[in-house]
Amino acid sequence: MRTAKVQRKTKETDISLQINLDGKGSYDINTSIPFLDHMLNLFAFHGAMDLKIKAKGDIEIDYHHLMEDMGITLGETLKKALGDKKGIKRYGRATIPMDESLATVVIDISGRPYLVYNVKPPKGALKDLEISLFEDFFRALTSHAMINLHVNLEYGRDLHHIIEAVFKAFGRALREAVTVDKNSKVLPSTKGKL
Repeated sequence: MRTAKVQRKTKETDISLQINLDGKGSYDINTSIPFLDHMLNLFAFHGAMDLKIKAKGDIEIDYHHLMEDMGITLGETLKKALGDKKGIKRYGRATIPMDESLATVVIDISGRPYLVYNVKPPKGALKDLEISLFEDFFRALTSHAMINLHVNLEYGRDLHHIIEAVFKAFGRALREAVTVDKNSKVLPSTKGKL
């Protein structure tokens, strides 16, 4: 079982995160940000990963610290759960529609962090959550998971639909990338290191 648990506690946030990459898509998530909970529920379900999160932060100031630290913690947990990465497919891709929105996510579990985030929705907030914080979340996740992540919004109008398409595509692309090829026990790299 490829599982991991990470706890991150700072003066600004307190996060406990547990993941099972070979799960069934079950989740128990409370980040103190309801819309983020909804997106992480979708990620777990579409990624077929079991995810348990309990988090709180200084959201009375704003959501930035908690959003960024959630990305850091999820990234660290993914990296830890992947272990030696032998036999994984390494690459994953998913294109997902959500009503009028269409998002594509492509992943390379390369050991080299890089984020391309081509999501330029209309400015605004979802309830009181600033839409730009999702780029900070994915940047932190990418850096700490040590993955190459490309997130592209093809088109979209509704902010909720746009971010939902992104998280569903992220879950499905990651699910493909972390899948173990039963016929291979080698590291998927000619360099011999990921």
